[in-house]
Amino acid sequence: MSENCFHCGQTTDKELINFDEKSFCCNGCKSVYEILNMNNLGNFYELNKSSGIRPNDDNTSQFDYLDTPEVFAKVTDFSEGNTSLVTFKIPVIHCSSCIWLLESLQTLNGNINYSQVNFTRKNVQISFNHQELKLSELAKFLTNLGYKPVINLETADKKEETFDKTLIVKLAIAGFAFGNGMFLSYPEYAEQVMGTTDFWMDTYKNLFRFIMFLLATPVVFYSASDYFKSAWFGLKNKIVNIDVPIVLGVLMLYGRSIYEVLTDYGPGYFDTLCGLLFFMLMGKLFQKRTYSALSYDRDYKSFYPIAVTKVDFEGKQQNILLNELKIGDRIMVRNQEIIPVDAILIQGEGNIDNSFITGESASIPKKPGDKIFAGGKQVGSVLELEVIKNVNQSYLTQLWNKEAFKKFETGLDTMTNDLSKYFTFIILGITLIAGIYWGQHDFEKMFQVVAAILIVACPCALALSAPFTLGHIMRIMGRNKFYVKDTLTIEKLAKIDTLVFDKTGTITHNKKANVVFEGEEISEFDLKNLKSLLKNSNHPLSKSLYHFLETQEEYFPTENFAETPGKGYIGTVRGKNYKIGSATFIGQPSKNLETAVYISRDGQFLGKYIFTNEYRENMSEMFSELNDYQIHILSGDNSSEESSLKHLVPNVDKMKFNQSPEDKLNFIKALQDDHKKVAMLGDGLNDAGALKQSNVGIAVADDTHSFTPSSDVIMGGDQINELKKYFDLSKDAVKIVKFTFGISLFYNVIGLSFAVTGHLSPLVAAILMPISSISVVIFTSLATWIRSAKYFKINQ
Repeated sequence: MSENCFHCGQTTDKELINFDEKSFCCNGCKSVYEILNMNNLGNFYELNKSSGIRPNDDNTSQFDYLDTPEVFAKVTDFSEGNTSLVTFKIPVIHCSSCIWLLESLQTLNGNINYSQVNFTRKNVQISFNHQELKLSELAKFLTNLGYKPVINLETADKKEETFDKTLIVKLAIAGFAFGNGMFLSYPEYAEQVMGTTDFWMDTYKNLFRFIMFLLATPVVFYSASDYFKSAWFGLKNKIVNIDVPIVLGVLMLYGRSIYEVLTDYGPGYFDTLCGLLFFMLMGKLFQKRTYSALSYDRDYKSFYPIAVTKVDFEGKQQNILLNELKIGDRIMVRNQEIIPVDAILIQGEGNIDNSFITGESASIPKKPGDKIFAGGKQVGSVLELEVIKNVNQSYLTQLWNKEAFKKFETGLDTMTNDLSKYFTFIILGITLIAGIYWGQHDFEKMFQVVAAILIVACPCALALSAPFTLGHIMRIMGRNKFYVKDTLTIEKLAKIDTLVFDKTGTITHNKKANVVFEGEEISEFDLKNLKSLLKNSNHPLSKSLYHFLETQEEYFPTENFAETPGKGYIGTVRGKNYKIGSATFIGQPSKNLETAVYISRDGQFLGKYIFTNEYRENMSEMFSELNDYQIHILSGDNSSEESSLKHLVPNVDKMKFNQSPEDKLNFIKALQDDHKKVAMLGDGLNDAGALKQSNVGIAVADDTHSFTPSSDVIMGGDQINELKKYFDLSKDAVKIVKFTFGISLFYNVIGLSFAVTGHLSPLVAAILMPISSISVVIFTSLATWIRSAKYFKINQ
């Protein structure tokens, strides 16, 4: 008698291996069970009974080639120090327990730092210690667990298909069968309409019916296979997804057609079934192409606001957008800036923090000639780098969207899923009632009615409305220099009721300021050294002072650079040790009502530069437009400009000065504890903690690479006066989504009304499915264009 394996669930007639009062089909399944139990991962089987993958019996020496340096460099995403990152494609990932196990690899092997599954793309990214665990050994380890990675030139190149080729083949087969099925069934339709019997047709009708059966069978079991898989995996995980009623409708029509042909009761519905699946697959292709277009646009556009400083061989600086970087260009990266591209270090002392990539905070020292990977953050003096790879936007997007920096909240997607889930049960109930009614009144018609209900009720338009609308809004905002991390951020922007502004570099210009020096005259020697030191910092006051100093631009290397956030920094230039920062940082008495940068050399105070900040244009109008929001202003500077700010922002609720990065974060927490939905606007440097803590963190970027994964939005500094428009457009986007929910539900109610009363054929129901999706796309495109045109006077 056959039994099922406890691990993989497969049935076998062979003698089972008994272990720990459980039965296994092979030593591989038994070994995986032992590994999981030894590492206290027995919950794997509780998540999903018999959900394991049977280990592959292939010779795992096939992975030895991965340890060849050239192949290793091609396959891995990142390799620095002892840590490497690799993304493996694993097609057999199929359920929640697979995800749970693959994201628990670090508990099975101490040389694995972390692993993260992308279920949609069927891949897993793994960070591991390549000194202790070879890449080939990692691949073998996964294979022994039953998750054999697929490694080929396509996966190594990290290229994503712009469309699903398999879906195209399935659609073509369904279209071929539909066309020929209609041709073969024409004589029978003609006979029914004309009421006459044709001898030739009567003689060969069984042959034609058999051919239609042969045409329909691959359509049902191959072209519709994705629906079967989705429904089966959902039911295995005790979820009744929207593909369940579709599969029931297809099987019912197929089974009824076979019955009619075998009993010579009629021709069946083979032609209708092929047409139904053809139009359903066409709708599915439309949806996938729509999602793909949005995803591509997102990956390509996301980081456009981040500019980088390009330098020529004479030292002249020019700020350019990331997408304009070319191989061979030289760029400058300052303290706390992200490396935007793979590059070679030309000049400077590299101290690279790769925590955004590896999750480890340890810094890696670099010297001229070393390779530096995109995504690392420089901690220390300014670097000059030569670009060796073009900007990979999707890779940077991956960094920005890393799980460690996400703030989990539910949104319209969750609402859509909940609606779809309940909708499925409602449809199954309606189908049952309609089936019972028509079974008693017209048994033959019952099959058409039930199939039509199951097909027309598919809420494809409902599932498409939120991602398409919000994705379209993201694209429009991006074209207007407001770059949003994900669609959930659009929803959060619509709920904001409190705004917290950092002052310096956010509502004031980074470079423009009225500067007055107070102290003894500084020599040309010191001015050049100071300018070289100032070049290392990203602080707005440092940038202003850098552009203010009138001396020949000549760069000298900075040694022992160290910055204390919110206070200042030190560094040695041409043998002289300089301190630049606040009065307390330098050790000087401060005046309460002034913003100043103090400077000392070798412990000797040289003087101070007093700043009167120049505010961005139209700030007064912007704050008056935001009178529906509670407004707070935080600043690391002193209160010298409090009176100016009160005049500029008459509706301000609170102003706080001398705020450290921790003070800002705690202020945000206090507001959230008071049930406020907070958006924080800062420069992305000293404000990183507050940006991450807020419901929406908006980093204001001018001309530097001030990217931080802690922010949800990056906006151009020259667009801040348009802030109200972005908030209003977000609110409009949510309204549009809710309206499209109404449209799709309206489609379903009308379609169900016709289907239940027997006035809708399954084929027409299948045609209505893609039409409803197309109408939603047309409506959202028009609605978002009209609403955005109200705010932005540019070609959308």
